[in-house]
Amino acid sequence: MAVDSSLAEMHWKHDLLGSIEVGIVVLDKEFNVQVWNQFMENHSSIVPGMIQNKNVFEFFPEIDREWFTRKAAPAFSLKSPVFIIWEQRPYLFHFNCNRPITSKANHMYQNITIFPLASLTGKVDQVCLVIYDVTDEAVSRLGMQSLNRQLQKVSQIDGLTGLYNRRFWEEQFVMEYKRDMRSESPSALIMLDIDNLKKVNDTYGHPAGDEVIKALAGIIKKTIRETDIAGRYDGEEFSVILPDTPVANVEFVAERIRRLVEKYIVVYDEINISFTVSIGISGFKHTYKDSTQWLDMADKALYQAKAAGKNQVLLAE
Repeated sequence: MAVDSSLAEMHWKHDLLGSIEVGIVVLDKEFNVQVWNQFMENHSSIVPGMIQNKNVFEFFPEIDREWFTRKAAPAFSLKSPVFIIWEQRPYLFHFNCNRPITSKANHMYQNITIFPLASLTGKVDQVCLVIYDVTDEAVSRLGMQSLNRQLQKVSQIDGLTGLYNRRFWEEQFVMEYKRDMRSESPSALIMLDIDNLKKVNDTYGHPAGDEVIKALAGIIKKTIRETDIAGRYDGEEFSVILPDTPVANVEFVAERIRRLVEKYIVVYDEINISFTVSIGISGFKHTYKDSTQWLDMADKALYQAKAAGKNQVLLAE
Protein backbone atom coordinates (compact mmCIF):
# COMPACT_ATOMS: atom_id res chain seq x y z
CA MET A 1 0.00 0.00 0.00
CA ALA A 2 2.88 2.35 0.85
CA VAL A 3 4.50 1.51 -2.51
CA ASP A 4 1.30 2.42 -4.34
CA SER A 5 1.15 5.70 -2.44
CA SER A 6 4.76 6.52 -3.34
CA LEU A 7 4.14 5.69 -6.99
CA ALA A 8 1.03 7.88 -7.02
CA GLU A 9 2.97 10.75 -5.46
CA MET A 10 5.76 10.33 -8.01
CA HIS A 11 3.25 10.39 -10.87
CA TRP A 12 1.47 13.54 -9.76
CA LYS A 13 4.80 15.31 -9.19
CA HIS A 14 5.87 14.25 -12.68
CA ASP A 15 2.57 15.46 -14.15
CA LEU A 16 2.89 18.75 -12.28
CA LEU A 17 6.40 19.39 -13.58
CA GLY A 18 5.22 18.57 -17.08
CA SER A 19 2.12 20.75 -17.09
CA ILE A 20 3.19 24.01 -15.45
CA GLU A 21 3.99 26.90 -17.77
CA VAL A 22 7.35 27.71 -16.22
CA GLY A 23 10.76 26.15 -16.55
CA ILE A 24 12.01 24.04 -13.65
CA VAL A 25 15.70 23.18 -13.46
CA VAL A 26 17.39 21.65 -10.40
CA LEU A 27 21.18 21.97 -10.21
CA ASP A 28 23.66 20.55 -7.74
CA LYS A 29 26.67 22.44 -6.40
CA GLU A 30 28.71 21.59 -9.51
CA PHE A 31 25.79 22.85 -11.63
CA ASN A 32 24.96 19.43 -12.95
CA VAL A 33 21.32 19.11 -14.00
CA GLN A 34 19.14 16.95 -11.74
CA VAL A 35 15.69 17.99 -12.97
CA TRP A 36 14.72 19.30 -16.42
CA ASN A 37 10.97 19.70 -16.90
CA GLN A 38 8.73 19.63 -19.98
CA PHE A 39 8.83 23.42 -20.43
CA MET A 40 12.62 23.31 -20.73
CA GLU A 41 12.46 20.37 -23.11
CA ASN A 42 9.89 22.09 -25.32
CA HIS A 43 11.92 25.27 -25.69
CA SER A 44 15.39 23.75 -25.91
CA SER A 45 14.66 20.48 -27.74
CA ILE A 46 16.85 18.81 -25.12
CA VAL A 47 15.18 15.81 -23.48
CA PRO A 48 15.80 15.17 -19.76
CA GLY A 49 17.72 11.96 -20.43
CA MET A 50 20.20 13.87 -22.58
CA ILE A 51 21.05 16.56 -20.01
CA GLN A 52 20.47 14.87 -16.64
CA ASN A 53 23.65 14.66 -14.54
CA LYS A 54 25.43 16.75 -17.18
CA ASN A 55 26.87 20.19 -16.56
CA VAL A 56 24.49 22.94 -17.62
CA PHE A 57 27.35 25.03 -19.05
CA GLU A 58 28.21 22.28 -21.54
CA PHE A 59 24.77 22.64 -23.11
CA PHE A 60 24.49 26.42 -22.67
CA PRO A 61 27.99 27.87 -23.08
CA GLU A 62 26.51 31.36 -23.55
CA ILE A 63 25.82 31.49 -19.80
CA ASP A 64 28.69 33.29 -18.09
CA ARG A 65 29.90 30.68 -15.61
CA GLU A 66 31.70 33.12 -13.32
CA TRP A 67 28.71 35.47 -13.23
CA PHE A 68 26.18 32.67 -12.60
CA THR A 69 28.33 31.07 -9.88
CA ARG A 70 28.51 34.41 -8.10
CA LYS A 71 24.78 35.00 -8.59
CA ALA A 72 23.75 31.59 -7.21
CA ALA A 73 26.12 31.71 -4.23
CA PRO A 74 23.62 33.28 -1.74
CA ALA A 75 21.16 30.45 -2.41
CA PHE A 76 23.78 27.86 -1.42
CA SER A 77 25.51 29.71 1.43
CA LEU A 78 22.75 31.88 2.91
CA LYS A 79 19.71 29.79 1.94
CA SER A 80 18.25 32.92 0.37
CA PRO A 81 16.29 33.07 -2.89
CA VAL A 82 17.99 34.94 -5.73
CA PHE A 83 16.12 36.92 -8.37
CA ILE A 84 17.29 37.74 -11.90
CA ILE A 85 15.00 40.05 -13.87
CA TRP A 86 15.01 40.56 -17.61
CA GLU A 87 15.91 44.25 -17.29
CA GLN A 88 19.23 43.19 -15.75
CA ARG A 89 19.79 40.27 -18.12
CA PRO A 90 17.28 39.56 -20.93
CA TYR A 91 17.56 35.79 -20.53
CA LEU A 92 19.55 33.01 -18.89
CA PHE A 93 18.71 30.26 -21.39
CA HIS A 94 18.70 31.41 -25.01
CA PHE A 95 15.33 30.20 -26.25
CA ASN A 96 13.71 31.37 -29.47
CA CYS A 97 10.42 33.20 -29.21
CA ASN A 98 7.85 31.48 -31.40
CA ARG A 99 4.56 33.12 -30.40
CA PRO A 100 2.87 35.33 -33.03
CA ILE A 101 1.84 37.99 -30.51
CA THR A 102 5.49 38.64 -29.69
CA SER A 103 6.96 37.94 -33.10
CA LYS A 104 9.07 41.11 -32.87
CA ALA A 105 11.19 39.47 -30.16
CA ASN A 106 14.26 37.52 -31.26
CA HIS A 107 14.38 35.53 -28.04
CA MET A 108 12.36 34.68 -24.95
CA TYR A 109 12.75 37.26 -22.20
CA GLN A 110 13.00 35.57 -18.80
CA ASN A 111 12.70 36.31 -15.11
CA ILE A 112 14.59 33.78 -13.00
CA THR A 113 14.21 32.81 -9.36
CA ILE A 114 16.84 30.59 -7.75
CA PHE A 115 15.48 28.76 -4.69
CA PRO A 116 17.70 26.88 -2.21
CA LEU A 117 16.75 23.21 -1.74
CA ALA A 118 17.70 22.09 1.75
CA SER A 119 18.16 18.44 2.71
CA LEU A 120 16.75 16.89 5.89
CA THR A 121 19.94 18.00 7.66
CA GLY A 122 19.35 21.58 6.55
CA LYS A 123 22.30 21.63 4.18
CA VAL A 124 21.77 23.16 0.74
CA ASP A 125 23.31 20.94 -1.92
CA GLN A 126 20.93 21.83 -4.73
CA VAL A 127 19.11 24.86 -6.07
CA CYS A 128 15.92 25.07 -8.10
CA LEU A 129 15.74 27.52 -10.99
CA VAL A 130 12.27 28.71 -11.93
CA ILE A 131 12.24 30.28 -15.40
CA TYR A 132 9.32 32.58 -16.20
CA ASP A 133 8.56 33.55 -19.80
CA VAL A 134 7.94 37.33 -19.59
CA THR A 135 8.34 38.07 -23.29
CA ASP A 136 4.95 39.75 -23.66
CA GLU A 137 5.62 42.08 -20.75
CA ALA A 138 9.17 42.85 -21.91
CA VAL A 139 8.20 43.56 -25.52
CA SER A 140 5.35 45.78 -24.35
CA ARG A 141 7.57 47.72 -21.97
CA LEU A 142 10.41 48.06 -24.47
CA GLY A 143 7.92 49.28 -27.06
CA MET A 144 6.60 51.86 -24.61
CA GLN A 145 10.14 52.98 -23.77
CA SER A 146 10.93 53.33 -27.47
CA LEU A 147 7.75 55.33 -28.01
CA ASN A 148 8.59 57.58 -25.06
CA ARG A 149 12.07 58.20 -26.48
CA GLN A 150 10.55 59.08 -29.84
CA LEU A 151 8.03 61.42 -28.22
CA GLN A 152 10.79 63.03 -26.19
CA LYS A 153 12.84 63.55 -29.32
CA VAL A 154 9.85 65.03 -31.15
CA SER A 155 9.33 67.44 -28.25
CA GLN A 156 12.93 68.63 -28.67
CA ILE A 157 12.90 69.13 -32.44
CA ASP A 158 11.69 72.04 -34.55
CA GLY A 159 9.26 70.58 -37.06
CA LEU A 160 10.29 72.73 -40.02
CA THR A 161 14.07 72.49 -39.82
CA GLY A 162 14.83 69.30 -37.91
CA LEU A 163 17.10 71.30 -35.59
CA TYR A 164 16.50 71.59 -31.86
CA ASN A 165 13.63 73.85 -30.89
CA ARG A 166 14.25 76.94 -28.79
CA ARG A 167 13.16 75.44 -25.46
CA PHE A 168 15.46 72.44 -25.69
CA TRP A 169 18.32 74.45 -27.18
CA GLU A 170 18.16 76.94 -24.31
CA GLU A 171 18.33 74.06 -21.82
CA GLN A 172 21.48 72.80 -23.54
CA PHE A 173 22.91 76.31 -23.66
CA VAL A 174 22.51 76.81 -19.90
CA MET A 175 24.16 73.42 -19.30
CA GLU A 176 27.05 74.39 -21.58
CA TYR A 177 27.48 77.71 -19.77
CA LYS A 178 27.70 75.92 -16.42
CA ARG A 179 30.18 73.41 -17.83
CA ASP A 180 32.33 76.18 -19.28
CA MET A 181 32.34 78.01 -15.94
CA ARG A 182 34.03 74.94 -14.43
CA SER A 183 36.41 74.48 -17.35
CA GLU A 184 39.30 76.29 -18.98
CA SER A 185 38.38 74.95 -22.42
CA PRO A 186 37.23 77.63 -24.90
CA SER A 187 33.70 77.54 -26.31
CA ALA A 188 31.70 79.90 -28.48
CA LEU A 189 28.21 80.82 -29.58
CA ILE A 190 27.01 81.69 -33.08
CA MET A 191 23.78 83.57 -33.78
CA LEU A 192 22.55 83.65 -37.39
CA ASP A 193 19.72 85.57 -39.00
CA ILE A 194 18.44 85.33 -42.58
CA ASP A 195 18.68 88.69 -44.31
CA ASN A 196 15.50 90.15 -45.78
CA LEU A 197 13.34 87.06 -45.23
CA LYS A 198 10.29 89.30 -44.99
CA LYS A 199 10.91 90.40 -48.56
CA VAL A 200 10.98 86.76 -49.69
CA ASN A 201 7.71 86.09 -47.86
CA ASP A 202 6.05 89.19 -49.30
CA THR A 203 7.26 88.48 -52.84
CA TYR A 204 6.90 84.71 -53.14
CA GLY A 205 4.77 83.74 -50.15
CA HIS A 206 5.50 82.14 -46.79
CA PRO A 207 5.99 78.63 -48.23
CA ALA A 208 8.92 80.05 -50.20
CA GLY A 209 10.25 81.61 -47.01
CA ASP A 210 9.97 78.23 -45.29
CA GLU A 211 12.11 76.68 -48.03
CA VAL A 212 14.76 79.33 -47.39
CA ILE A 213 14.66 78.58 -43.66
CA LYS A 214 15.04 74.85 -44.34
CA ALA A 215 17.93 75.54 -46.72
CA LEU A 216 19.87 77.43 -44.06
CA ALA A 217 19.17 74.68 -41.52
CA GLY A 218 20.52 72.10 -43.97
CA ILE A 219 23.71 74.10 -44.52
CA ILE A 220 24.23 74.46 -40.78
CA LYS A 221 23.80 70.70 -40.25
CA LYS A 222 26.35 69.89 -42.96
CA THR A 223 28.90 72.39 -41.65
CA ILE A 224 28.97 71.84 -37.89
CA ARG A 225 30.26 68.86 -35.91
CA GLU A 226 28.16 66.22 -34.16
CA THR A 227 29.21 67.69 -30.83
CA ASP A 228 27.91 71.16 -31.76
CA ILE A 229 24.36 72.08 -30.74
CA ALA A 230 22.24 73.89 -33.32
CA GLY A 231 18.72 75.18 -32.86
CA ARG A 232 16.08 77.34 -34.46
CA TYR A 233 15.96 80.21 -32.03
CA ASP A 234 13.15 82.36 -33.39
CA GLY A 235 11.60 82.48 -36.86
CA GLU A 236 14.52 83.14 -39.19
CA GLU A 237 17.08 83.25 -36.38
CA PHE A 238 19.34 80.30 -35.55
CA SER A 239 21.85 79.57 -32.81
CA VAL A 240 24.78 77.18 -32.57
CA ILE A 241 26.85 76.23 -29.52
CA LEU A 242 30.38 75.08 -30.35
CA PRO A 243 31.89 73.46 -27.24
CA ASP A 244 35.65 73.22 -26.78
CA THR A 245 36.33 75.44 -29.78
CA PRO A 246 38.59 78.53 -29.95
CA VAL A 247 36.96 81.67 -31.33
CA ALA A 248 39.33 81.71 -34.32
CA ASN A 249 38.03 78.31 -35.39
CA VAL A 250 34.45 79.44 -34.84
CA GLU A 251 35.00 82.44 -37.10
CA PHE A 252 36.16 80.03 -39.81
CA VAL A 253 33.00 77.91 -39.38
CA ALA A 254 30.75 80.98 -39.44
CA GLU A 255 32.42 82.36 -42.54
CA ARG A 256 32.09 79.01 -44.26
CA ILE A 257 28.35 78.98 -43.54
CA ARG A 258 28.01 82.54 -44.83
CA ARG A 259 29.77 81.72 -48.09
CA LEU A 260 27.80 78.52 -48.66
CA VAL A 261 24.55 80.43 -48.12
CA GLU A 262 25.65 83.20 -50.46
CA LYS A 263 26.17 80.69 -53.26
CA TYR A 264 23.06 78.63 -52.55
CA ILE A 265 19.96 78.84 -54.74
CA VAL A 266 16.56 77.81 -53.40
CA VAL A 267 14.28 76.60 -56.18
CA TYR A 268 10.64 77.15 -55.32
CA ASP A 269 7.79 76.84 -57.81
CA GLU A 270 10.33 77.09 -60.67
CA ILE A 271 11.68 80.33 -59.18
CA ASN A 272 15.34 80.71 -58.17
CA ILE A 273 15.68 82.44 -54.82
CA SER A 274 19.05 83.51 -53.44
CA PHE A 275 19.56 84.78 -49.92
CA THR A 276 22.25 85.78 -47.44
CA VAL A 277 22.79 85.50 -43.71
CA SER A 278 24.25 87.76 -41.03
CA ILE A 279 26.20 86.16 -38.19
CA GLY A 280 27.29 87.23 -34.73
CA ILE A 281 29.85 85.35 -32.61
CA SER A 282 30.57 85.49 -28.90
CA GLY A 283 33.34 83.48 -27.27
CA PHE A 284 32.72 82.28 -23.73
CA LYS A 285 34.21 84.40 -20.94
CA HIS A 286 34.35 83.56 -17.26
CA THR A 287 33.39 87.16 -16.54
CA TYR A 288 29.86 86.56 -17.88
CA LYS A 289 27.51 86.68 -14.90
CA ASP A 290 25.08 84.24 -16.52
CA SER A 291 24.20 82.51 -19.79
CA THR A 292 21.92 85.40 -20.76
CA GLN A 293 24.87 87.79 -20.91
CA TRP A 294 26.74 85.40 -23.19
CA LEU A 295 23.70 85.18 -25.47
CA ASP A 296 23.23 88.96 -25.44
CA MET A 297 26.82 89.47 -26.59
CA ALA A 298 26.34 87.19 -29.60
CA ASP A 299 22.99 88.81 -30.37
CA LYS A 300 24.58 92.25 -30.19
CA ALA A 301 27.28 91.17 -32.66
CA LEU A 302 24.53 89.87 -34.96
CA TYR A 303 22.69 93.20 -34.76
CA GLN A 304 25.93 95.03 -35.63
CA ALA A 305 26.45 92.74 -38.63
CA LYS A 306 22.95 93.64 -39.81
CA ALA A 307 23.54 97.35 -39.27
CA ALA A 308 26.86 97.22 -41.12
CA GLY A 309 25.23 96.01 -44.33
CA LYS A 310 24.26 92.37 -43.67
CA ASN A 311 25.82 89.25 -45.23
CA GLN A 312 28.81 89.32 -42.91
CA VAL A 313 30.30 87.81 -39.76
CA LEU A 314 31.10 89.93 -36.71
CA LEU A 315 32.77 88.93 -33.45
CA ALA A 316 31.54 90.43 -30.18
CA GLU A 317 34.11 92.68 -28.53
